[in-house]
Amino acid sequence: MRVVAGTHKGRRLKAPDGEDLRPTGARVREALFAILSPRLRDAAVLDLYAGTGALSLESLSRGARLAVCVEHHPGALRLLHDNVARCGYDTHCVVIAKDVETFLASPPSDGAPAVFDIILADPPYHTVDAAQLLERIDQSGTLAADGLVVLEHWCKRPPPPTAGSLTHIRQARYGDTQLTFFQRAPAPATAV
Repeated sequence: MRVVAGTHKGRRLKAPDGEDLRPTGARVREALFAILSPRLRDAAVLDLYAGTGALSLESLSRGARLAVCVEHHPGALRLLHDNVARCGYDTHCVVIAKDVETFLASPPSDGAPAVFDIILADPPYHTVDAAQLLERIDQSGTLAADGLVVLEHWCKRPPPPTAGSLTHIRQARYGDTQLTFFQRAPAPATAV
């Protein structure tokens, strides 16, 4: 597994040995970041279910100013810390060892900013309810007003078109993997 593009293009990342973790493949990462490229420069990125950190490290390599990785699996945390060190992003990447639900329910800590320009969520395909996850993200207040949420999921379990104030704006499919993009719905105009 390698960083696909940017300042650390080709940098080798440690990958998991077993089936417990499912890192986002290079083809999907390349397509995702081609879509995100106009938003990445100086962005604050939140990577939920960060796993090996491949998405966060790709974000930083392509110009994000900060990535916050939320992960609680002990094996993934070891890989994540190793990969951050391999890329030399210790000052640009904050690793938070919490489960996603706890992180979203509590105020930001551990050097994490209050809001993020991009939130990447790659939960386990068969154990996390996408609708509930999107609702929690919306309610947490962690998404900037013009921010973007990207949910990676199994193509046969699509998320709802809306969740709280989040609205589906785009989808892209790569084999069994689907990326669904959400933004806040514009607030209705008020009569004066």
